[in-house]
Order: sequence, then C-alpha cells, then structure tokens
Amino acid sequence: MKKLAMFLGIVAFALSVYAQQDDEFAKDRSGEIQTLMGNNDKVGGYGAISMQYSQIDNRDAFVFGARGGVTLGRMVTLGLGGAGFFNETKYNAVLDNKISLAGGYGGFFFEPVIMPRFPVHISFPILIGAGGVAVVDSNDEDWDEVWEDDFESRASDAFMVIEPGVEVELNITRFFRFCMGVSYRYTSDVDIDETDYPGISTDILHGFSGGVTFKFGRF
Repeated sequence: MKKLAMFLGIVAFALSVYAQQDDEFAKDRSGEIQTLMGNNDKVGGYGAISMQYSQIDNRDAFVFGARGGVTLGRMVTLGLGGAGFFNETKYNAVLDNKISLAGGYGGFFFEPVIMPRFPVHISFPILIGAGGVAVVDSNDEDWDEVWEDDFESRASDAFMVIEPGVEVELNITRFFRFCMGVSYRYTSDVDIDETDYPGISTDILHGFSGGVTFKFGRF
C-alpha cells in the first residue's frame, strides 16, 4: 500500500505539471482558450500493444497488454485496455506438481500526456478495472517436452485492479510512437485456498511491471 501511495503521489505531481502545460498549449496567439473538441485536427486516437516483465510470487512473469482510445487535444487519451499474465512454472513439493499463476484484467484507462509535440515526452496511463487469476498445474513428468504438457486449472478468483504508470514516449513518425515505462499493479485481495497453492498471500499480484509499448494511430 505504501508503494502504491508513493507512486500515486508522483503521478499526482506530474498531473499538476500537466495541467499547467495544458493551459499554455490551449491558448492560441490571440490569447483565447480553445476547447478540446474545438478543432478537428486535435482529435485523434491510437491502438497499442505492450510487453512487460514483472515478478509474481517472486518468480519471473510476462505481461502482454493492449489498449486503445480517443485522444483529445493531443493532451489526454480515454479508452479501454487490458493485459494477460503468467509467471514461471515451478515445482511445489507439497503438491508434488509444477504450478504457476495465470490470468488477465481489463477496464477503462485515462492517459495524460505532457508536451506531446516534443520528440521525447512523458505520459501517465492509469488503468482501473477488474480481472481474474487461476492456479495452473502440469502433470507432465518430463518438463523438457514443453509442447506435450497437460495444463489444468486448480482454482481461481476474481479481483479489482488499479494500475498507474509512467512512460517515456518517442515520436518515431507522425503515426507511430515507441514507449518505455513502468507501472504498479495493485489489486483487491486474492482468495485462493492454500490446498491449491500452498503459501499463497492475498496480495500476491501486487508489484511493478516494466517494458515497452508500441502505439499506432493519429496523434
């Protein structure tokens, strides 16, 4: 919780800077304030895919995400996003089996952008939604035969999620941006019986993710 509060504090500070920048960019040469929907050339949108590394239950985890939305005034994007994840499969002596966690989540996202006209700038995507996670095991005795693994779900649970992030964006072309960033995933308690996953904690999905995002659209 402290990590999330600190991360949100940083995002809040950045949003205050964003608000000041928004006032400056919103003014034309005559000093009038333009509305976000006032000019058609200021309404755009994009679709994006992301690949991130994370740690779940102190194991390597991969997170694959996608999002898309409408950009208003080049300064903020509103839309939908989601992600799927799985962590490294590891042998559990209590269950005498290889187990891992897999799941996904999605919802609405809000993304302010600071100084988007600059070749390198910063954005702050924030996703709020819900998802689910499942305990997955494998009965294959020979882990080297990856393609022959017989994966089965043992137990699952649903959760709420909020994931604020910060990304450094590079304007490669007018229609493509490459981003590098980090986010913090905070979820409601995960309730899975320990008979299906010995030693599991309710905050097992909390943690940082870092990776790259590829955005395609009209900015």
